Amino acid sequence: MTSPIEIARRVIQIENDALVTLSKNIDEQFTAACDAILNSKGRLIITGMGKSGHISNKIAATMASTGTPAYFVHPGEALHGDLGMIKREDVVIAISNSGSTEELLVLANTTSRQGTTLIAMTGDASSQLSTIADIHLSIAIKEEACPMGLAPTSSTTVTLVLGDALAVALLEARGFTPEDFARSHPAGRLGKRLLVRVQDIMHTGDALPVVSPNTPIQQTILEMTSKKLGVAMIADEANKLLGIFTDGDLRRAFEKTINMQNAVASIQTECGYSCTPDALAVTALDLMQKQEITVLPVLDDERNICGIIHMHDLLKAGIV
Repeated sequence: MTSPIEIARRVIQIENDALVTLSKNIDEQFTAACDAILNSKGRLIITGMGKSGHISNKIAATMASTGTPAYFVHPGEALHGDLGMIKREDVVIAISNSGSTEELLVLANTTSRQGTTLIAMTGDASSQLSTIADIHLSIAIKEEACPMGLAPTSSTTVTLVLGDALAVALLEARGFTPEDFARSHPAGRLGKRLLVRVQDIMHTGDALPVVSPNTPIQQTILEMTSKKLGVAMIADEANKLLGIFTDGDLRRAFEKTINMQNAVASIQTECGYSCTPDALAVTALDLMQKQEITVLPVLDDERNICGIIHMHDLLKAGIV
């Protein structure tokens, strides 16, 4: 009896071989498909039945999140009204391993008659769907990984990878950036890391622990503890940062038995690290982690105090 591990390795090998074949089948038709999508003034519609439909849905989602407006249309629903969603200026990708799926053939003939560009992904270049299409992309395989040759396995893997290849080729052609990706994923961790700026989450106004250099140490401690950030910033009359007083400085002050009525300027430390309000929050995080600090002053180009950011703020914002 064949072990599960041997079966798994056999399946992976068969599907890997199918991907090697796919790579060899990439030709100028792939370039034509990319050009048609890039030059389209409409949207990209992807359609398929059964397992091809599931793969089509995933490809459409990948396209939409990487800069190519796309959506999935179920061919069965299309024949009962949803064809009205497909316009002449759109591009349709119809996916069928056999190239003879009835619903797809009706959809393909109808959209082709209105002048819509049709790209067929099939395993048979001589199939009806391939013949109707303006562009044909081969998803031909030697065998399915299913031992009966029935369940779509290698064929769906190849289709999915070809869809990814198209999406990435279009992404690069459009000059799509991580920031563009983040804009379509604003609620995700990546989106937050690429979109949230320091000014969006920093403490400002009355929440800032700021004192003058002549403020007594005792009063500085009260200011620091009341704002609950573990730090006080020392600023001149123009609100320019002169130094910083941290809970570490407080511990050292107690160790030296310093007069608590002395001016804080006598024991303040230089603030060597800061960030600007328009910096990405993840940039502030990287600096704080590198320097092993938990708070970071936010200054403008002239070192005027704009705010302060704490590691807890980054945690709450989902940046960490």
